[in-house]
Amino acid sequence: MDSRVSELFGGCCRPAGGGAGAALRGRGGAAPGGGGGSKTKKKNGRSRGGKANNPPYLPPEAEDGNIEYKLKLVNPSQYRFEHLVTQMKWRLQEGRGEAVYQIGVEDNGLLVGLSEEEMRASLKTLRRMAEKVGADITVLREREVDYDSDVPRKITEVLVRKVPDNQQFLDLRVAVLGNVDSGKSTLLGVLTQGELDNGRGRARLNLFRHLHEIQSGRTSSISFEILGFNSKGEVVNYSDSRTAEEICESSSKMITFIDLAGHHKYLKTTIFGLTSYCPDFAMLVVSANTGIAGTTREHLGLAMALKVPFFIVISKVDLCSKATVERTVKQLERILKQPGCNKLPLLVNSDDDAVTAAQQFAQSPNITPIFTLSSVSGENLDLLKVFLNILPPLTNSKEQEELMQQHTEFQVDEIYTVPEVGTVVGGTLSSGICREGENLVVGPTDDGKFLRLKVCSIQRNRSACRVLRAGQAATLALGPFDRSLLRKGMVMVSPEMNPTICSVFEAEIVLLFHATTFRKGFQVTVHVGNVRQTAIVEKIHGKDKLRTGEKAVVCFRFIKHPEYLKIGAKLLFREGVTKGIGHVTNLQAITTKENGLEESLGPGQLSF
Repeated sequence: MDSRVSELFGGCCRPAGGGAGAALRGRGGAAPGGGGGSKTKKKNGRSRGGKANNPPYLPPEAEDGNIEYKLKLVNPSQYRFEHLVTQMKWRLQEGRGEAVYQIGVEDNGLLVGLSEEEMRASLKTLRRMAEKVGADITVLREREVDYDSDVPRKITEVLVRKVPDNQQFLDLRVAVLGNVDSGKSTLLGVLTQGELDNGRGRARLNLFRHLHEIQSGRTSSISFEILGFNSKGEVVNYSDSRTAEEICESSSKMITFIDLAGHHKYLKTTIFGLTSYCPDFAMLVVSANTGIAGTTREHLGLAMALKVPFFIVISKVDLCSKATVERTVKQLERILKQPGCNKLPLLVNSDDDAVTAAQQFAQSPNITPIFTLSSVSGENLDLLKVFLNILPPLTNSKEQEELMQQHTEFQVDEIYTVPEVGTVVGGTLSSGICREGENLVVGPTDDGKFLRLKVCSIQRNRSACRVLRAGQAATLALGPFDRSLLRKGMVMVSPEMNPTICSVFEAEIVLLFHATTFRKGFQVTVHVGNVRQTAIVEKIHGKDKLRTGEKAVVCFRFIKHPEYLKIGAKLLFREGVTKGIGHVTNLQAITTKENGLEESLGPGQLSF
């Protein structure tokens, strides 16, 4: 690895092949079983490193965030205990229901450590604090520090997780990418059903939505699967004949997997899943026996273009020799370290590596954990579960609150007709709060109008929910509303929002690839959030044409109907092998008054 990259990260990580122990040492601890080593020079009367060459400091404690340092919590007074409980509430709020406590560490990050007796008393106090706020604690790992004391001293890292109420669990969305036949659906089937695969694809059968998917074994549509973790960090899935509602009730943290198509002919579906469903993370599945093949590079490029943090799972290791798996790992390392990617691969070989990988991954966008596992033998499957259990959310509580205070905006991604329920739409609430019985407007229609409607009921993760908050995905029942008036790409917003729509917009783009030159009049399929429509290039500012790798501000015009866009939204466009990315910089808005809206469309379908 380039020494400059090592210096940049302060030695916090090392490339795959050495495991994640180096990353742990960079955060100030020794990986359990990490091996010995001679004591280094003392600094300020303390040995620098001890048994595993530890630096004596973690980064100083941050005021914000969900990580708290505590030197010791031995027999606090009642006043002190109440103060500690208030502090825990703050950390849990910052982590949206999760907090990590480092016991035996001073506020400035100095690793002091506690004796066995002090640590036992501190954990007892921490458990009392957690009970007071309705949370559970799980010890993630213990690390020895070796100073001048003869008594062994330890640092303990503890996960505190709130027991949810009224479906207010922490929900993370993970998009599953990878080439066809890499084992994506099988892996999800094993994780969510709790049973290993038989080697012939039995585990994936419950995930398929269409008969042709079962017959071919290939995913062609977007499906969703849920994996829960309770407040103690235990897996909650469909094993023991649980229903989706029971999983939701028992879970403090929910991972929603978005299973995307791997075949190239379904690429537009995969792009729609990445742009529309706003995944927090992406999981790139690579088959150990075929390596990087087919659409793997393209999916990797999509995740990077849309700035979705991703980790890699190498599947089917039971089919290959150890040398083949190592070759695939090295192939991935080489690609991840290229200037275009500039990632730091981190191979996960133990539970301790998985804890480290989860924390480093959330803190630094450049780190890419790599797992090697089998859905048939179950090898290393538990490491992935440990990683997913600890993986923190990308947004803190303050950002979440700001989103919830904005006007309601729900993206329409799916449309269904359900017997005895009526029209149902599925999607994500990008801002605001949506309540059962609320009146909203939906649009734009083909002629640019917004129609009034009422939210009759809400379901989240297949169970009833009364309130939907920003960032959550759900299905909304609209009663007798005419389904033919709806389409994917619409938005449902608060009537007072006075939404603006446009047919012509400008975007600052980078042309990733084009065989010849990109000119005025060229037609491309544009993806912006849940919007997917063909647009024509009206003008390239300051240039006549663009070649691969060049940047420019380009004016696009939708060829069918206006869309609801926002300035700053990420944009991705494609046409055959032509691909480009960018962001929206300017809108030529069509106001609702200019559009001359109708008064009525019949019962329950009033124009806005």
